[in-house]
Amino acid sequence: MSRLTHNKLVKPFLKWAGGKRQLIPELKNHMPDAYNNYYEPFIGGGALLFDLQPKKAIISDSNQELISCYCVIRDSLDELIEDLRQHRNEEEYFYKVREWDRKDSFKSKTPVQKASRIIFLNKTCYNGLFRVNSQGQFNAPFGRYKNPNILDEAVLKAVSSYLNAAKVEILNQDFAKTVARARKNDFIYFDPPYDPVSDTASFTGYDINGFNKDEQKRLRDTFARLSDKGCKVMLSNAYTDFIRDLYQDYTCIRVKATRAINSKASRRGKIDEILVKNYEGNG
Repeated sequence: MSRLTHNKLVKPFLKWAGGKRQLIPELKNHMPDAYNNYYEPFIGGGALLFDLQPKKAIISDSNQELISCYCVIRDSLDELIEDLRQHRNEEEYFYKVREWDRKDSFKSKTPVQKASRIIFLNKTCYNGLFRVNSQGQFNAPFGRYKNPNILDEAVLKAVSSYLNAAKVEILNQDFAKTVARARKNDFIYFDPPYDPVSDTASFTGYDINGFNKDEQKRLRDTFARLSDKGCKVMLSNAYTDFIRDLYQDYTCIRVKATRAINSKASRRGKIDEILVKNYEGNG
């Protein structure tokens, strides 16, 4: 697939739990050689999208604030940069900004102010953990970093330029709806919330929509429907018995991933993940 001029500064603008930056070489090793449209329905930090920089992409996530952030970077970059300049890496200030979504006035904040808040909190909170409680309120604590890069102007400009130059459709909807239009030879990469490796391994998610075993089964059914259409599909998940059973009819590859972001230090480090794909070789 032909691409725009590749820009190394196009990379994730948020630290995202489950982000794929360190798995990129492995993912690219198993990508199809050719495809038409690129779909990523659980976009998160966007590491694979930004590495590949396809000319046509459809991206989505159920996290409305995250998707709004992508739209603001694409459409209102100058205002976002201006707003980010005012933030301070101070504990009292951090908690004041974190409190915004607990007040009625939050509804009247502009998309730029909300996007600026998410980037600021993400860069200054403990371990870069985007985490919300059951009410959907950001609840990660202050990180006490000496000099966090709250405004990474070069990256924001590069990402904005890519999102504008390429034909990237940005959606906030369910994964099955996002891929409903996919056709033969389109490529879909699924990176859903992972199946917990134990009953206690899961921590409060990145939006208020839980992703339980029923959702994992619904995702597998969507994977199967796309396969029947002739789409090229790849999926990442935790290497658990449940996931291996779900995808036993497809090519499954065990990979080692480094997890730097987790609420518990004992769960950072090398863990087993699974790559599932419905095509042989590189498609």
